[in-house]
Formats: sequence, C-alpha cells, structure tokens
Amino acid sequence: MAELQQLAKAGEPQEICGILFGDDGRVSTYRPAPNVAADPLRHFEIDPGILIAAERDQRGGGNSIVGYYHSHPGSTVQPSATDAASAAADGRVWLIVNGTDAAAWQAIENGDIYGRFNAITLDCSGAKGQTAAE
Repeated sequence: MAELQQLAKAGEPQEICGILFGDDGRVSTYRPAPNVAADPLRHFEIDPGILIAAERDQRGGGNSIVGYYHSHPGSTVQPSATDAASAAADGRVWLIVNGTDAAAWQAIENGDIYGRFNAITLDCSGAKGQTAAE
C-alpha cells in the first residue's frame, strides 16, 4: 500500500493506474501501467497492451488478476461516475488511492455506488488510510 501511495504522489497531478494480482480476494503484487487516457489529469485508462498481456499470462497459468488500482489526486477515494461507467461488472476489485487514503470497491451489477460498486473491506497491515467500509 505504501508503494502505491508513493506512486500516486509521484504521479500527481495525473492519475496513475495498474493491475492487482493475487488469489481469493487477496492482493499479492501489482503491476503499474501507463495511463493512456485522453485526459490523464481527470481520467485513467490502463494501457491495453499491458492489460491484454496480463490476461494472456493469467490464462497461461500466471498470476491471477484480482482487480485494478488508480489514483484520484487531490480528491476522495470514492469511485466517480466515470469510474462506474468504465467498470465491467466482473467482480474485480477497484482500489482507489490519493497519496494518503485508500478504499476498495467491487465492481458488480446493481452496486450501491452508481449501480456498479459496493464497498469492500480493505485490510492492509501497517497501511495508512483504510477507509473502505462494509
């Protein structure tokens, strides 16, 4: 978590993003990806080549994709309407960091937030900003 918060701070004022890997809802590692959004100051888009490679690796027995992370520089760690419009209802985790705080959300059909996300518990030993609530 500390590394992701540092990446978020270093990336300001742009949003940073990447892929989370692990098993059973537990993140074991992450892979930063270039933000290729047309307006990276307000939006994020994981480089499709990085995402396709991660999906291909997973299918070949590599690390399982648990979800994604991105930052909201100078803002809250609540998902935005744009985040919801971009999220597939695939059950994956969306971790949002802002350099200080963090919150985790699961992308599902008919979620509580914008019809797409439900808050999930964020359990990070020694991490700052555990703000997700059930």
